[in-house]
Amino acid sequence: MGAIVLLVMIAALVDIVSSDGALVRGIPRWAWLLLVIVLPLVGSVVWFIAGRPAAAFSGRVSRDAPGRASAMGFPEYDHPGRFIPQDPEADAEFLRQVRERAEAQRREGEIQRRRREQEG
Repeated sequence: MGAIVLLVMIAALVDIVSSDGALVRGIPRWAWLLLVIVLPLVGSVVWFIAGRPAAAFSGRVSRDAPGRASAMGFPEYDHPGRFIPQDPEADAEFLRQVRERAEAQRREGEIQRRRREQEG
């Protein structure tokens, strides 16, 4: 019986540590760790029932939730815990400018790399 409790406790601890802190339900992740360490069997069972992120059960995070900023087509918004912008149009414009600037820097870097290859 002790081996089963230890196995469940280790599984719960690994799951807690590997879960995204923003998606953990109920109490903070550090509190879940403490609960599982202090009450191994009860804490582990409660973690798997009530604390584990909901997306962990389906294996994927829904990115099409209504009202989510990711609907604007920017993967930068798909990170858990990301706040919805106050002004979506201004935010979309800012992200567009950042992408354009990054692409220009990539092109410039590629040009410089090719020049170095030709010279050396």
